[in-house]
Amino acid sequence: MSADVDLDHVTIRFGDFTAVQDAHLSIKGGEFFSFLGPSGCGKTTILRAVSGFLEPTEGDVRIGGQSMRGIGPNKRPTALIFQNLALFPLMSVADNIAFGLEVRGASKAERRKRADELLDLIALNGQGDKKVSELSGGQKQRVAIARALAVEPEVLLLDEPLSALDLKLRQHMRTELRAIQQRVGITFIYITHDQGEALTMSDRIAVMSQGVIQQVGVGADVYENSQTAFVASFVGENNPFVGRITAVDSKYAVVESHFGPLRGRNLSGLRTGDEAMLFVRPESLSYLNGASASENTIQSTVLNSEFEGSFFSVFLRGEGSSPIVMSMTNSGDLPAFPQGSAATLVFQPDRAVVLPVGEVADE
Repeated sequence: MSADVDLDHVTIRFGDFTAVQDAHLSIKGGEFFSFLGPSGCGKTTILRAVSGFLEPTEGDVRIGGQSMRGIGPNKRPTALIFQNLALFPLMSVADNIAFGLEVRGASKAERRKRADELLDLIALNGQGDKKVSELSGGQKQRVAIARALAVEPEVLLLDEPLSALDLKLRQHMRTELRAIQQRVGITFIYITHDQGEALTMSDRIAVMSQGVIQQVGVGADVYENSQTAFVASFVGENNPFVGRITAVDSKYAVVESHFGPLRGRNLSGLRTGDEAMLFVRPESLSYLNGASASENTIQSTVLNSEFEGSFFSVFLRGEGSSPIVMSMTNSGDLPAFPQGSAATLVFQPDRAVVLPVGEVADE
């Protein structure tokens, strides 16, 4: 069984500091929903409000349509997986999983039956008698998930549970975690600062900065159609070009930048004369070699290049500008980019977005 979770204009303050400002959104039952943002943006504070460890200063949290005001963590239909997992090292794997059922007074036979069912769910069947110390990092993650699921919550809350794992295991656990969520069908609310985790696992994402939800949407929409300068610069890599709008039409705007006029999609309805930032992703830039282009050309100088296996990244700089990053798929016949050589870059207007000048991410 899963439940909807509604944040109804939730504001949370600690003295004069506002940790969350007017958070308002609905999470559907059975959805894998992620809050994404840098450290200190307020995402964990929201999780604590949903779990009952914090009361909103203003607004309300509703689970399954019911207000959670005055209802403590142990009375809510939620379970929380902490960043450090908090498994009990002296207990067996099965006893760890069944701990919540023991607290609720379930019999030993009931507890073991449920633990065995969940061990099968997380692909650790037959390992219930092991000690936690005998498990790998990924197996411990799965045991923590099973322990949370044992009490049959309607909403599972996960506070950066993969952050302590190495890269390959973290990538593997993304797939495992998403598969488990799809099998059990309950609402997952996931907290992360890792864009890759959020994009690969989530049905929808809320991007946060300084206590404010900047944008909510499916991963592809957040990435391709960022609504603010912060979202554009935080979710994946992006190249910003600052200037003033000199022309607009029904869909596009032209920004007069350091490199001359650059044209992109006008997602915010900006007008001629407005200050703006045009963002273009590294993979949307291409190298103009012997051809010509009518618009969106950037004259630059190669600083250095990096071979990354399936991708090849080139770092360039125009006169007086910040570094520009271009990414190319390793097709086996990439052109050479000698350091200090001149390069002309080009991009299609549909692959760039024009947004109001605003805060950009610094991590």
